Amino acid sequence: MLKDDIIVIREGIRVGRFTNEASVCQGIVLRILHALGWPTYDTQVVSPEYSVEGRRVDFGLCHPPSKPVVFVEVKQIGRADSDGERQLFEYAFHRGVPVAVLTDGQDWQFFLPAEQGDYGERRVYKLDIVERDVDEVVYRLERYLQYDRICSGEAIEDARADYKDVARRRLIGYSLPEAWGKLVEEEDESLIELMSDRVENLCGYKPDPDTVAAFLRASVHLRHDPQGDYGQKNPIKVDSHVRPPDPSPGVTGFRLRGQFHQARNAKDVLIRAFRELAAQDAAFFERFAALPRHGRTRRYLARSKEDLYPGRADLQRDFSEDIGQGYWLGTNNGCNAIARILEMACQVAGLKYGTDFVATL
Repeated sequence: MLKDDIIVIREGIRVGRFTNEASVCQGIVLRILHALGWPTYDTQVVSPEYSVEGRRVDFGLCHPPSKPVVFVEVKQIGRADSDGERQLFEYAFHRGVPVAVLTDGQDWQFFLPAEQGDYGERRVYKLDIVERDVDEVVYRLERYLQYDRICSGEAIEDARADYKDVARRRLIGYSLPEAWGKLVEEEDESLIELMSDRVENLCGYKPDPDTVAAFLRASVHLRHDPQGDYGQKNPIKVDSHVRPPDPSPGVTGFRLRGQFHQARNAKDVLIRAFRELAAQDAAFFERFAALPRHGRTRRYLARSKEDLYPGRADLQRDFSEDIGQGYWLGTNNGCNAIARILEMACQVAGLKYGTDFVATL
């Protein structure tokens, strides 16, 4: 029955049959409430012009009689705006009504006024009964407004469950860009490997980690690179607290205890720095290799290539450096990751990063 009513109402909206609030109330809202099982003839259950501290809401849907559990505010078609939301929320707050519905006959907005956030964030669902599939319209109206389900409390519980799901998805939506930005800024190795593998599959050539990392930074506007020169060398920000000064402007390398060591690139800085630290401290490799694993399975320094890149024979072959003393150093890292590894190395060696050891990558 509800489905048949919805089909007739949709056609009436399309041809402009409902020209004012009164016609929306009589020809749409009451017809739908009746189809949902509400005794629209009983004014103690479906109470029109329900009074709230000298003001009126169009309908108070009550259970038990005279105790409203749903407020329905009706507007002219096309007029269900934010002012209507504010007015409806004021009514609901004054009486502690758990569910509020704002409708212009075509758009039906279901709210939980007691939840957190602004008006829009407390909306459980917005339903356009003309544009949506008719079965979806029937499902949502029955889920949130069917008389028997309101009386049993099921409809309100379902609305609260749906609100939590909407809030959870909204929070995830807010957090996704931040999480993506952190992965890019921190040059997450798994992300860089995934991009490198995909590029290799597409063109047959595997890009180096710095090229991928720079492209990702540019893609989220972490770095302004109007020339698109993703491979250029620049001093790299390590984190929000440490930005080592350039020990020799324009020259890639590192300064260790006042002595500058030139290098070809960031990877070469990493290799030379580790070898130099090991030369000054015979136990350096052993202590660094004993650090907790990075992520689930990976190490930066290990006794075997397999422990550097478990299950990745290609990375074991192309990005493992025999560093001496029976150790292998993983070199599949972008500049930011290399800076973090060097900072870890300084902690192991008892050096102050940015003072005792300064790198230009």
